[in-house]
Amino acid sequence: LYLIKCNIKENIMSKKPIIGISSSVIVDDSGNFSLNIDHTESVSGTCGNTMEKMKNALLISASSYQDTGYLRHCKNWVKDFLGESGKEEILFIPYAGVRRSNDEYEQKVIDRLKNKNIKSIHHYEDKISAIKNANSIAVGGGNTFMLLYTLYKLNLIEPIKEAVANGAKYFGWSAGANIAGKTMMTTNDMPIIMPKSFDSLNIFPYQINPHFISGKLAGHNGESREERLEEFLIANPKETIYALPEGTALLIAGSEA
Repeated sequence: LYLIKCNIKENIMSKKPIIGISSSVIVDDSGNFSLNIDHTESVSGTCGNTMEKMKNALLISASSYQDTGYLRHCKNWVKDFLGESGKEEILFIPYAGVRRSNDEYEQKVIDRLKNKNIKSIHHYEDKISAIKNANSIAVGGGNTFMLLYTLYKLNLIEPIKEAVANGAKYFGWSAGANIAGKTMMTTNDMPIIMPKSFDSLNIFPYQINPHFISGKLAGHNGESREERLEEFLIANPKETIYALPEGTALLIAGSEA
């Protein structure tokens, strides 16, 4: 399991977009990094302060890792990230959970994180005030299109961005990690509904691809994940993608990510 961090000191020096932070990433004490993009090419550089205002966020690739069970591999990450805030109410956003009710999703997260302070936003009539008053916000995984669609429908995008900018802690997994990036355009999900915009929370001002898998499955004739991300970069050559394999998370704290 990997909790990935690198020091934010100056603008990224590499000339090519980064496709991914993976288990092979190497970061030294000076903030320099090197990582494999594919089997024949690597990129190195320095993570930079292009994120002018860094927020407090924990972006988890997936709700599970191998056969560890739901949220068990990252339970201690969440506990350490929240610190004393974990003893206060944690506002949960369940809208990505298409195949379960809001109540069912809320209870599942309470049970697996063993924290009874988690309360789903669907209980609040005034959802914008609930976000403004939140010390911690958790966003669950599921379908990213449905999640972003609902957040726009309820006018919650800007309140979440403002809450995090004002110090609220944000953690999310899968779809909840994806929407913390610049846009949702590097999700892996089926477009079951059309959100108002692909623009997302921009807590981390780069693209995020959760559940990253390197290579192609034997007998699979569709595109590999690297090929799909390459297509995105061909169409959007100025963008950068951070690809998070399952079992990894991106920790954002102050001037570090």
